[in-house]
Amino acid sequence: MAKINLLPWRQEYRAQKQKEFQQVATLVVIAACASAFLWMKTVDGQIDNQKERNQILQTEINALNKQVREIKDLKKRRQELIDRMRVIQELQGNRPLSVRYFDEMVRSAPEGLWLTGLKRSGDTVQISGVAESNNRVSSFMRNLDQSDWYQSPNLTGVTAKPEFGEQASAFQMTVAVSGRKKEDEEQADAG
Repeated sequence: MAKINLLPWRQEYRAQKQKEFQQVATLVVIAACASAFLWMKTVDGQIDNQKERNQILQTEINALNKQVREIKDLKKRRQELIDRMRVIQELQGNRPLSVRYFDEMVRSAPEGLWLTGLKRSGDTVQISGVAESNNRVSSFMRNLDQSDWYQSPNLTGVTAKPEFGEQASAFQMTVAVSGRKKEDEEQADAG
């Protein structure tokens, strides 16, 4: 048999394979670094894009919140104006009532009866006056009770006043105001 030395050939083959391995490993490392770099750039780009979108959304949200606050302010102002209008309408509607109350009071008072004081608190009117006789006070009470504007007259005190006549007396009474309700019912029936 011939003696053939294969050692140098194996060493060359091993060196060549090692060189190829190093080249492939270098290429793999470079490709991995390039892929990682591109992936990081892509992710950073997506993050920047999302941040821009979030900023646009936040700007729009702030604009809408400002509009919502303006709408709430406008609704509040509107309600205040409606309340003011209602108060003004009530005042305008109640304006002629005091004239009607006084007119009805005068019509209900018989001759020989003088009113010296009127005081209204809520729906009650306190009346004080002087009458020539107790019959005049009774007549006044009946007239008030039959009135559309007053109800439930209640005599609270009677004292003799001889300086105004033999049978003259000072009186005090209270009467409830009811005309507004009847007037509202009449307007509702007419409307």
